[in-house]
Amino acid sequence: MGWGKYHNRKVVIDGITFDSQREGDYYCELKMLRMAGEVIDFERQVTFELQPKFKHSGKTERAIKYIADFVVKYKDGRTVVVDVKGDKTDVYRIKRKMLLYKHPDMTFEEV
Repeated sequence: MGWGKYHNRKVVIDGITFDSQREGDYYCELKMLRMAGEVIDFERQVTFELQPKFKHSGKTERAIKYIADFVVKYKDGRTVVVDVKGDKTDVYRIKRKMLLYKHPDMTFEEV
């Protein structure tokens, strides 16, 4: 596997390509928590629209989206949006703020 855009080495686990070893390790941890019954289920690469696409001066501007690494549902009823972070880019920081502003009741974790 090659290097990712932030110099992370991509890894493949269960036929799924992850952007980093850290993200792949977290996936394995979630699988174990699901087998233990602590986690009911989880999804990968969940998209949240932060701002819809729009037209300005005849030009279409693309929507702004945040893609969460995981959305985890726990047996106690909690749902947690998880981002597995290495470097926190300026774009990430802005999108994270927009996400939390749009979803003030969201439980968000960086690991």
